[in-house]
Amino acid sequence: MAGILAWFWNERFWLPHNVTWADLQSTEEAAFPQAEDLYLAFPLAFCIFMIRLLFERFIAKPCALGLKVQANGPQKAQPNAILEKVFTAITKHPDEKRLEGLSKQLDWDVRSIQRWFRQRRNQEKPSTLTKFCESMWRFTFYLYIFTYGVRFLKKTPWLWNTRQCWNGYPYQPLMPDLHYYYIVELSFYWSLMFSQFIDIKRKDFGIMFTHHIVTVTLITFSYVTNLTRVGTLTLCLHDAADVVLEAAKMANYCKCQKLSDLLFLTFAIVFIVSRLGIYPLWILNTTLFELYEALGNFPALWVFNVLLVILQILHCFWSYLIIKAAYKAISKGKAGKWNPLHVAKDDRSDIESSSDEEETVPRSKTPHSAISTNGTSGANGTNGYLTGGTCSEEH
Repeated sequence: MAGILAWFWNERFWLPHNVTWADLQSTEEAAFPQAEDLYLAFPLAFCIFMIRLLFERFIAKPCALGLKVQANGPQKAQPNAILEKVFTAITKHPDEKRLEGLSKQLDWDVRSIQRWFRQRRNQEKPSTLTKFCESMWRFTFYLYIFTYGVRFLKKTPWLWNTRQCWNGYPYQPLMPDLHYYYIVELSFYWSLMFSQFIDIKRKDFGIMFTHHIVTVTLITFSYVTNLTRVGTLTLCLHDAADVVLEAAKMANYCKCQKLSDLLFLTFAIVFIVSRLGIYPLWILNTTLFELYEALGNFPALWVFNVLLVILQILHCFWSYLIIKAAYKAISKGKAGKWNPLHVAKDDRSDIESSSDEEETVPRSKTPHSAISTNGTSGANGTNGYLTGGTCSEEH
């Protein structure tokens, strides 16, 4: 294992020319980032997760109930042993042939069976109360860490001049505030990595999981190699839009539609300006060009830049979804239903719905019932989808 670690952390790969790991060892005069510091992130990630559970139960939930957030989940399907067996053991989305077979077996019309399966799938969806609590936790954390980052960075010279990120490298002492900022951010993203499997499932689960992996990798490697100055700029920039996003989601769950629309518009502007404007002109410019000018070329430089470019590709993808959703909303005159990123209307888009879903008692298979159950939700838009499958669910 020692040999593998020595090979992996080859200083000729990770560090610029004429720089060794010995140069980054802490001394009595100055402290520098140490790889061992990152072990703190794992117990701290567990603590953050436990704090989240307590926060959601004893703070977010009472706030949600006080704001009259809907506590009950989707309508439950009528108990039926045969359909339940098919749902749990065979398929949650029966095809036309299976639906016809179940229709003959139960003497139900096909539309009633389809409705039962929709209700049964929705039954596993989280309630609006659960989603509000999750958003309130994320809003609180993002607001705290973003405020902390801004207060820290406004006192640093590299906020106003990115060339200062490389001035004196690698002899840049690790300030206690920077150490705390880095470890807390890394711990939070580790907690997201683990909790994503038990959190509300979004349509962009894979994309967000990729985002978290890239983020954790960047934080880890930039800390070990003492490229922390540009790292703090990247972290703070990404937290800005997340604060507004979670606030908009909470307003949406509280049914404060005008406030929700205003916050989502603000989020779209902040997201696009920060991720498509400031990020490439500020972060990518200094890592692609200023870093090369100051320290020369070395292999790890390409690793960092590839990961940063992957983040930019994700930014472009999400920005495309936001702009597309906003354009559809404006063109159709339904600005109140636009769905930026993955959550604008996730209290609706998390739930499959239909106008005939409200009927809870299946009808017998007769010509009259077949006529009366023709779907109308696609025409009147009662399912709450404006962007349909074009927007992902999440940040």
